[in-house]
Amino acid sequence: MYTCSNGSFLYTIQPGDTLWLIAQSFHTTVPAIMLENPMLNENNLRIGQVICIPRRQGSLPRPFSHCILEAEQLLSDRFRLLWGQHVYWTRQLILSIVFGLPDTEFVAKRLLRNPTDFAMVLREFYGEDVVSKFVELFTSHLKIAAELVEAGKAGNSSAAADAERRWYVNANQIANFLNSINPYWSVQEWQKLLYDHLAMTKEEAVHMLGQKYEDSIRIFDEIEQQALLMADTMTQGIVKLFSQQFK
Repeated sequence: MYTCSNGSFLYTIQPGDTLWLIAQSFHTTVPAIMLENPMLNENNLRIGQVICIPRRQGSLPRPFSHCILEAEQLLSDRFRLLWGQHVYWTRQLILSIVFGLPDTEFVAKRLLRNPTDFAMVLREFYGEDVVSKFVELFTSHLKIAAELVEAGKAGNSSAAADAERRWYVNANQIANFLNSINPYWSVQEWQKLLYDHLAMTKEEAVHMLGQKYEDSIRIFDEIEQQALLMADTMTQGIVKLFSQQFK
């Protein structure tokens, strides 16, 4: 039987759960939950999985279903869908470029719709100037990624190096911009998230170019999980900054 320490209580993972949502519900933090569950993979929660939640002194836990408002869950679902589409269509474009598929132009067009789809959500909280800047920065992120893959396929190391340098400059710009519009989105946290995303995406493309297809699938599994983390980080910042809209 699964047991917890005296300072924590059992919780069963429900559909749609993330550690951040669970932490918010029970007035704790993700690091505190991880400390109680050292073997837990925060990016691979399973429905029905039992974990220990640290109990806040002087308070009793409330049922999770009563704590996550419908608006907050909807926002989480939307960001998760958008980030999932982002990494999925990025992979599709890598495949199309590497293998010279006839759908490359159409896949690129679909991928470049992603920033506009993000804008539809952000527009509910921010003005048009902010939304337009996000679209500009995120579109550059995608276009530079395509340049990098194309340079790698052509064996043009200098062009690839230049694209990769600009890719990281763009990541810094995105991290700084997100922090400028939401203090709960820290520059350091978003730099790490974006740097990890870039490194894994490059590795995915390198494996594909090197015909290491099994490795490319393995890294894409990691990319998908990391995309959920970026989505949840976005949700967390929005909910904190615009808390009145989620009461």
